[in-house]
Amino acid sequence: MGKALIIGAGGVSNVVVHKCCQNPDVFEEICIASRTVEKCQAIKNKLFGVQTKIRIAQLDADNTDQVIALIEDFEPDIVINVALPYQDLTIMDACLATGVNYLDTANYEPPDTAKFEYKWQWAYREKFEGAGITALLGSGFDPGVTSVFCAYAQKHYFDEIHYIDIVDANAGDHGYPFATNFNPEINIREVSAKGRYWEEGEWIETDPLSLKKVYDLPQIGPKNVYLMYHEELESLAINIKGIKRIRFWMTFSDNYLNHLRVLENVGMTSIEPIEYEGQKIIPLQFLKAILPDPASLGSRTKGKTNIGCIIQGIKDGKPRTYYIYNVCDHEECFAEVGSQAVSYTTGVPAMIGAMLIMKGIWQKPGVFNVEEFDPDPFMEALKEYGLPWHEEFSPTLID
Repeated sequence: MGKALIIGAGGVSNVVVHKCCQNPDVFEEICIASRTVEKCQAIKNKLFGVQTKIRIAQLDADNTDQVIALIEDFEPDIVINVALPYQDLTIMDACLATGVNYLDTANYEPPDTAKFEYKWQWAYREKFEGAGITALLGSGFDPGVTSVFCAYAQKHYFDEIHYIDIVDANAGDHGYPFATNFNPEINIREVSAKGRYWEEGEWIETDPLSLKKVYDLPQIGPKNVYLMYHEELESLAINIKGIKRIRFWMTFSDNYLNHLRVLENVGMTSIEPIEYEGQKIIPLQFLKAILPDPASLGSRTKGKTNIGCIIQGIKDGKPRTYYIYNVCDHEECFAEVGSQAVSYTTGVPAMIGAMLIMKGIWQKPGVFNVEEFDPDPFMEALKEYGLPWHEEFSPTLID
């Protein structure tokens, strides 16, 4: 059917590539591009006897001209951006210049400010509409699948949705004293930022990780969940009509938080440049360089993830509660594609979103979040490509 340019060569990219190759009727040819071309080659080397043609390329995604040149050379139908969120805008600019569809899994974040929000990318709406191409934002798991879960619940189970609690739990164990399951720089910036949630038309801010609950998760058990800000709250607060409150919760072990506090206390999580032996370095980027590469964790990680949405609202005049979630096993993911479940749960939805655009099912000019499209074809594809969901009515609520 067509070609996809995949920018990035980390753990998520590895999953996207494997899943594209499981779908050769849609992805006839792919190009994996990264600043470090050896990482692209390493992904390609894992794939034997696949029908999809695989090409690799060296690319500095900070440089729009380089991205344009590669797009013009490869001529893809879509660019799948699984690089760093700092690079979203340069890649979107390249897609506009070449008339190619765009997809990412995380919204833009300026390198010098720990602030991630959609305003920069939503500002591209008229440009993409005028160019007649689609930009699909946040087609990972959260954001991504969690947003589609909400749209699915709104379509099939509720007349009105009033409350949403998104819960992201990782009960995996990689055996290291301290490591992050995705890009350490992005992970630590998210975790150390102030929490925020939407209630009655306004944002309420909390100190980082100051609000904690215990929630008993299916197949995982009771875990400490902490209120955080996460980007899908911003779009869901707009796109789920009648919402009164929406919150995001994530699990962290005491061990992880103790290490993080020490690193914060000694300044290692700072994004302010410091001078060291005549050079300017950013402490958090240095910390990223010495921590284990998340792409290397797959073979060590055991346990499961559980990510889902607890939704409350009204159906036929009566109150209804509904819990929809996915459970993913780290070892099963590694056996299939060579990546752990955190990468798997992000990479599979990226392929699905790209597939729906390439098939014309989710294709319309402009910039969109995933919940703005019909959720049903996405939900069916989740079952087909390794992320089946579970449903419960009348679940325990987070008070």
